[in-house]
Amino acid sequence: MSVILETARLQLRQAKLEDAGFLLALLNEPDFLKNIGDRQVRDLAQSEAYLQQNLLGSYRLHGFGLWVVERFSDRQPLGLCGLVQRDYLQDPDLGYALFSQHSGQGYTSEAALAVVTYARKELGLRHLCGIVAPDNLASKRILVKVGMQPSGQKTVPGSEKLVDFYQLELA
Repeated sequence: MSVILETARLQLRQAKLEDAGFLLALLNEPDFLKNIGDRQVRDLAQSEAYLQQNLLGSYRLHGFGLWVVERFSDRQPLGLCGLVQRDYLQDPDLGYALFSQHSGQGYTSEAALAVVTYARKELGLRHLCGIVAPDNLASKRILVKVGMQPSGQKTVPGSEKLVDFYQLELA
């Protein structure tokens, strides 16, 4: 298990194939479907393929990606947080999704702040961005909390979905 970073309550680590069941549940959670989108992952085999292509593939290609967020106290996976290099964005996107039962406890903010620090200090990145559904107020608060500024809207290619766009200068 490759631990990327730790906070007071959390550990962020690279995903592994054994996480396919956890990922399947997260990708089909109602809040994920509403705020992020339907990834069309409906069974364990599709989850394993998604994990291989998207999470593990990003680690290999970019040296970063979405990491599994685990609580130290019981090693329970709470969700994902990390950086996504999207084809239509110039800078890495700070992404996060935690199971709804863990919202309101500060886990997402804690993980997101740690990822921003990691991006600056360990990866040497100069800029990050964030995209969020216009009605996802909780996610917007997290982006602002980590220092991002609203910078208009963008259309997601292939879906024509409009998202709010945020930017952060790290240098």
